[in-house]
Amino acid sequence: MQTEPIISMRNLVMEFPGKRVLDGISLDVYRGQIIGYIGPNGAGKSTTLKILLGLIQDYKGTVEIFGDDLKKENQEVKRRIGYVPENAEIYDTLTPMEYLTFVGELYGLQRTVVEQKAQELLTVLGLEDVVHTRISSFSKGMRQKVLIISSLLHDPDILFLDEPLSGLDANSVMVVKDILAMLAASGKTIFYSSHIMDVVEKISNRIVLLYNGKIAADGTFDELKGQGELGSLEMIFNQLTGFDAHEQTAKRFVELVTGGERIE
Repeated sequence: MQTEPIISMRNLVMEFPGKRVLDGISLDVYRGQIIGYIGPNGAGKSTTLKILLGLIQDYKGTVEIFGDDLKKENQEVKRRIGYVPENAEIYDTLTPMEYLTFVGELYGLQRTVVEQKAQELLTVLGLEDVVHTRISSFSKGMRQKVLIISSLLHDPDILFLDEPLSGLDANSVMVVKDILAMLAASGKTIFYSSHIMDVVEKISNRIVLLYNGKIAADGTFDELKGQGELGSLEMIFNQLTGFDAHEQTAKRFVELVTGGERIE
């Protein structure tokens, strides 16, 4: 039996000039769930995350986290949230230790505690040799690891992830997937936005499909799969969004690249 929702959205509407990005979203998210939040480009996924993070406030409807209205600017709520953005924007002139110490202190952690925890987490993710190296020299995958650590340094109750596996090698992807599963099992709530369907399918215990600013589907993978012959989340996504021209689009693209030679 579900308890009170950790996140609750009611009739959420967000409009930008000339476009309604979110059109009446209502959604409850519970403790220990990994929500796979998917949809085509422009569906409103990143906008939803920005609202939940308190970065956008001129929306209509109500959004509550831990029972508190987000528009009330409760700093205690924000201390219980972790976030990995889609783009690895990070202070290039800092070292991982300096950056993580800075982030940890923002969350109210003592410097000595942060430094020890950061050192151990960086070592676990294979960054022990670059703890005091400028982030400007890091690859995208290395930056992503630092961001993942920064999002979890303060042991948040909710983790918002926007394409968190971007740039990671195959081994690191497996490690992060296991980390997320273990965090959810321990009671953390994970809101996972991604375009990588096979990853969402494997790690999520609930999938929410956003299309044209509305929730087009909501359920477990098996529930979405239903009684049909759809074997993957990608196939379900294509069916629900009405996109079935991917093969023809690819063929036409390749024909143009190769000078018009028709592909059968």
